[in-house]
Amino acid sequence: MVQISEITDDDVERGPGAAIPGGGEDDGDDASSPIEQVRMTVPATDDPTLPVWTFRMWALGLLSCGLLSFLNQFFSYRTEPIIVTQITVQVASLPLGHFLARVLPTRKIRAPAVLGGGEWSLNPGPFNMKEHVLISIFANAGCAFGDGSAYAVMIVDIIRAFYRRSIPFFAAWLLITTTQVLGYGWAGLMRRYVVEPAHMWWPGTLVQVSLFRALHEKEDNNQQPAEGGGSPRKTSRAKFFLVALACSFLWYAVPGYLFPTLTSVSWVCWIFSKSVTAQQLGSGMRGLGLGAFTLDWTAVSSYLYSPLVSPFFVTANILAGFILFMRFPIFSSHLFTSAGTGYDINAIVDKSFEIDMDAYHRQGRINMSTFFALSYGLSFAAIAATITHVALFHGREIYRRFRASRKEAGDKPDVHTRLMKENYEDAPGWWFYSLLALSAGVSLLLCTVLKKEVQLPWWGLLFACAMAFVFTLPISIITATTNQTPGLNVLSEYVIGLILPGKPIANVCFKVYGYMSMSQAVSFLSDFKLGHYMKIPPKSMFLVQLVGTMVAGTVNLGVAYWLLGSVPNICQDALLPPDSPWTCPGDRVFFDASVIWGLVGPRRIFGALGNYGALNWFFLAGAVGPAIVYALHKAFPKQRWIRKINLPVLIGATASMPPATAVNYNSWLLIGIAFNFFVFRYRKKWWQRYNYILSAALDAGVAFMGVLLYFTLSMENRNVSWWGTAGEHCPLASCPTAKGVDLGSDSVCPLVL
Repeated sequence: MVQISEITDDDVERGPGAAIPGGGEDDGDDASSPIEQVRMTVPATDDPTLPVWTFRMWALGLLSCGLLSFLNQFFSYRTEPIIVTQITVQVASLPLGHFLARVLPTRKIRAPAVLGGGEWSLNPGPFNMKEHVLISIFANAGCAFGDGSAYAVMIVDIIRAFYRRSIPFFAAWLLITTTQVLGYGWAGLMRRYVVEPAHMWWPGTLVQVSLFRALHEKEDNNQQPAEGGGSPRKTSRAKFFLVALACSFLWYAVPGYLFPTLTSVSWVCWIFSKSVTAQQLGSGMRGLGLGAFTLDWTAVSSYLYSPLVSPFFVTANILAGFILFMRFPIFSSHLFTSAGTGYDINAIVDKSFEIDMDAYHRQGRINMSTFFALSYGLSFAAIAATITHVALFHGREIYRRFRASRKEAGDKPDVHTRLMKENYEDAPGWWFYSLLALSAGVSLLLCTVLKKEVQLPWWGLLFACAMAFVFTLPISIITATTNQTPGLNVLSEYVIGLILPGKPIANVCFKVYGYMSMSQAVSFLSDFKLGHYMKIPPKSMFLVQLVGTMVAGTVNLGVAYWLLGSVPNICQDALLPPDSPWTCPGDRVFFDASVIWGLVGPRRIFGALGNYGALNWFFLAGAVGPAIVYALHKAFPKQRWIRKINLPVLIGATASMPPATAVNYNSWLLIGIAFNFFVFRYRKKWWQRYNYILSAALDAGVAFMGVLLYFTLSMENRNVSWWGTAGEHCPLASCPTAKGVDLGSDSVCPLVL
């Protein structure tokens, strides 16, 4: 039976390196991994004769990468974005691979001497797991490693849709490609420290390993129960996956097309149809979301991803943070004047794409909704808390592991590293160094020759590269051991905003070259570890990741230019029809960030020249918080729950809001608690066998039906119109409550006297 690792709360908090009751980490030997979860999940065997460099792999890999790139960029502009992940390709490519293995000719063809000679075949044998892994890694590039589309495309989106300016396609392509490949260079530098060592175990990759084994390995489920009783026959994990996939696929037609109101069931609004206060409290999309829930898996997983994968202690911290900070029923990601009207950003941008100070003084200071402002304060606190928390709770461990990694990579590899070194030639280091040098060189040309388009000076690029280099290793170590990746995007925006105020595109470019190239490196390293566990030749991994990244970025950009030029008023929710899906929630937040940190600058918003200077105290509060928790932990070591208070997670719980709303959190928390507390505690064998498989099936089913619905119905404007397709029915939730505010005769909002 294939087992899924039981990553308990204590295991994640304690991390590898500590004694785990009933097993856990031990000294081991070169025949096993020192990590219990890895021993339970990853096979300690390899068959180096399996072909991986096959026509099937390249055909299905390129197809899946291009298709996922197209779909994820396309759906990223929707109000409830659908992210089609590599799990969808894992499912779809399996029967396609077996089909090609049946129909392709097996005749061998001799290659020309210039290509090395030898013989090859379109069909070298049965479709195998290693081909499947490489196809999945191809696809992972197409979904930006689970984030949907290439992050740098949002720069193009805000320039064209929000600032209403233009950027040449070639300059945009260079920007996207260099940021992606730059991250690949950082990953190459860090491989020996966070991929080869056994203690760098990357918990998230174990889910993928489990799914691959469930799809390829046969389980013996026909054994009769032992005499006198015994356990009943169990449904195979592959069969369970297919049944759950079919159910998810069929059900999504209801909230995705026939009954969209189920995306946010805000029943309080239905009962109190004429009360502004009640609708502000009950709306799941625009209010506090009291009692609101969803029957739509996309609303559950759109922003926080699957709740079935998150350990319970993380869910508990997010629940505490959500209850603590989500106390403001009205929030918006828009920017306002002091009178409460929308702030005309384009009016304060001059011809040089910089701030027009005279126009800025005429409109006045920028104002944000209470919750939007608070979300930035919480981001400040979360950044400071991350640094303090890691230093106090993991600092000694990270330093020890860094020293151990350097030693371990050289003289005491575990079974997986040993098999990789024995059976496969490593990708030369100069491949990565050359990519790093090439991408840095092209980026410098972009910042000098095309400086008007990117606004970032050459020294700003070098500063961004230095930031990425400094943070990639510690962030990778944290992710590899705790499955949590601290976010430093606000820090990068703040720093460059202080140095280069008034330049919005320079700000977002710095963020992409600094923070996002580091984030890309972490994602690349995660895929390297998956290939390490599945015994994929390193050279094949290198080429597949590189080609996939180039293809994905190009397709993302092509789709963006197509939609930005063909959908009227895309991303302009005030100009779109009420039921239009093209509201671009992620791009809206990205645009606001470029205004706050770049165009206006942190001094005019969070400094003495702005309205939100008090939010800087959140840095101090965030830095002190973990120290208090650490002191309490040391004072009361027997109270194990104290150590589970993770302030970076708790404070950053609402970091996705906006664009995420209350209904996204309500349902995510409910499902997470149900499965990772109650099911895990009282039905542990079921959880171990099926939990991750259920998560994969739900994601894949929604993705398949979402694509089918759009291209068969929505694209042809074949829509259903009735009460269940008219949104959540909370029209008064966004009404102002201040006295004397009237939005006009066409508004449903009453005038408050």
